[in-house]
Amino acid sequence: VQLQASGGGLVQAGGSLRLSCTTSRRTSSNNGMGWFRQGPEKEREFVAGVNWNGGNTVYADSVKGRFTISRDRATVYLQMADLKPEDTAVYYCAVARGAWMATTARDYQYWGQGTLVTVSS
Repeated sequence: VQLQASGGGLVQAGGSLRLSCTTSRRTSSNNGMGWFRQGPEKEREFVAGVNWNGGNTVYADSVKGRFTISRDRATVYLQMADLKPEDTAVYYCAVARGAWMATTARDYQYWGQGTLVTVSS
């Protein structure tokens, strides 16, 4: 199973980026999907999750109101706005074990390779 994430890069504080992650429809069409991130010398943390049909979403408090997760069948997006230096991290997309929008890593079964987001001050 392959998840292909893209869209990372260098952006100034206050700027925006859009991450995308594509997987095979067979892998994800009935499953929730999500984004996690791991900053320098930090543990991996949950960012956002979406259920199988895109109708329900959940966010970490640190990104609520700034990030938006959405999906189009087998592709999940993370629109990031008002970026802050503390958002600097490698962002990982993942496919959940079930149809819900899970918030813990153990509830995800497939992971992408990560895409680096760097926010300069």
